[in-house]
Amino acid sequence: MALVASQLPARVAGRAAVLGSLATLGVAISFVVRFHTGSAGLQFVTDRMWISALGIHYKLGLDGLNVALVLVTAVVFVAATIYAAQREWDRPQVFFFHFALAESGVLGAFCAQDLALFIIFFDLMLIPFFFLSGIWGSGERVRATTKLVVYTLVGSFFMLVGAIATGVEAAGQHGAPLSFAFSSLQALPLSHSSQIWIFACFAIAFLVKMPLVPFHGWLPDGYKAMPIPAVAVFSAILSKVAAYGFLRIVLPLFPYAAVHFQLLMLIIALASILWGTVVALSTPDARLVVAYSSVAQLGFITLGIFSLRAPGGQGALLQMVNHALVTAPLFFIVAALAARSGGSEKLADMGGIAFRAPVLAALALIVTLATLAMPGSSNFVGEFLILLGVFNAKLPIALLASVGVVGAAVYALRLYIRAMHNRVNPDVTSREIDRLDLVPVAGMVLVIVVLAFYPQFGLRRSQPTLDRSLAATHQIQASATRAVAQAP
Repeated sequence: MALVASQLPARVAGRAAVLGSLATLGVAISFVVRFHTGSAGLQFVTDRMWISALGIHYKLGLDGLNVALVLVTAVVFVAATIYAAQREWDRPQVFFFHFALAESGVLGAFCAQDLALFIIFFDLMLIPFFFLSGIWGSGERVRATTKLVVYTLVGSFFMLVGAIATGVEAAGQHGAPLSFAFSSLQALPLSHSSQIWIFACFAIAFLVKMPLVPFHGWLPDGYKAMPIPAVAVFSAILSKVAAYGFLRIVLPLFPYAAVHFQLLMLIIALASILWGTVVALSTPDARLVVAYSSVAQLGFITLGIFSLRAPGGQGALLQMVNHALVTAPLFFIVAALAARSGGSEKLADMGGIAFRAPVLAALALIVTLATLAMPGSSNFVGEFLILLGVFNAKLPIALLASVGVVGAAVYALRLYIRAMHNRVNPDVTSREIDRLDLVPVAGMVLVIVVLAFYPQFGLRRSQPTLDRSLAATHQIQASATRAVAQAP
């Protein structure tokens, strides 16, 4: 559909892109409906030998780790494409081609069941954003795009080295044929020394992409330069591919290294939570409040993953979905407020439109309450499970991370109150949300409300596969515990 849209007249390119994204959503829904809950294995598998000399398979499949993420990806891209289709873009055919290509890359990365294929899709999904930011961005877009390219290339280089080493070392240490399929690599565990340095390669790549402290240097410029629909899907979806990589690749293939580096990863996650919270509390820019809050939320997700406990992992997967559903509409709402404030995204230039735009204010309030993990929301369930997992693993870190829960309430309410209920700025145009903008925002809010009533949607599907992903790390931890107990 991306290629078709690129060849259509400019006036219908956006509509074609919307139809393509809706078709993708329909396919995703059909997979979820037919998904067998309770099964830990792959479903809807496509497996073809692609490059036989290198043992690379074109292997795709769904299981409990990715089925909900595939669905939320389709939902967010539909909302962002509808939002983008209401605006005018220079060379719209090319714009929507890159937008659709990004969705293809993300879905490929989530569904890939071969390490080499995962890397190909991982890099493919980033390429469109270089153009979306560099061509259709604003402000210092050249500088922002350059930083994004440099950081991403460094991360991709480390991941490529780690992937090649994983396949070669697994084959060499076990005398097996070269293969990069996840199922084959899990059956050929690496030596502890190999796991240590290969883990570091993947960790750097994923931490840069999320991003977490101290690999976040590209974030302020990158998020400010991207057009709103691009930054919405980038923050909501692309950062989750990196977090998903820890669950899909790192924990099953490098369990010894995951246990070895558990404390370091928890400290990085904690630092990201505290730093993201503090900066979100102090920044005067509404868009950057959302951006820095995402760093804090991704810190929570990483915290849950490296608790190496089932509740923490369950909470991390649920929070990936939750964060995607609240971040995208937050960026759309920021754009709507900026349009009413003379184009300014400064909080000081907003305010006082809640009573004159009650629908916009109500939608923003629901998203805000979900962002601060109000009891009764799915976000509350996700954060509770994450903290429960970390309490069982590292109690002091869990106690410090709880500060981030309080901080989230403060920065979310600060954003809402100053943007909606602050003293009316004379330059603010008080008008209700446009009907065309209402569709993507209200649609996302509806999904947030539904998931609040039924968080088990993701939890029931992910439990068996998550237990299997954590099994190797649990064995390592049990062996270490027995060794300590038997020591004189």
